[in-house]
Amino acid sequence: MKSDTIGPVQTEALIENLSDLYDVEKGHLKPEQVRRITVSDALVDTGATSLSMPTSLIRQLGLTQRTKKRARSSAGTVDVNIYDAVRLTIQGRDFTTDVMEVPDEVPVLIGQIPLEFMDFVVDPGSRRLIGNPAHGGEHILELY
Repeated sequence: MKSDTIGPVQTEALIENLSDLYDVEKGHLKPEQVRRITVSDALVDTGATSLSMPTSLIRQLGLTQRTKKRARSSAGTVDVNIYDAVRLTIQGRDFTTDVMEVPDEVPVLIGQIPLEFMDFVVDPGSRRLIGNPAHGGEHILELY
């Protein structure tokens, strides 16, 4: 029996506190003081919108809650906390984004907006992220 689903796609992701990175540029912090984490098993979720992170990782990065938003999830419509921006880096490509909070039992979720900006697509055959074949794998942004 053939399945229409490809199964989970995971990727390694570096997530850095953007405020710390700005403080390095200003000379207020040393580069090694930047709060950062490497997640080896971030879940690529093309049905999600943005970057979601468990509470414990948000605390590790020292992010501050900025607002609350309404979001649809498998649990229905819920309020989610939105935190400071981070720099998300995957395979040498980066994207700056706010962070949505998820419970600690949920993995880091990388949604469609970061994937689009970093010009990645999911290769169903290998179950991994690849550079967009429409751009020859090269990181090209769409302006229109």
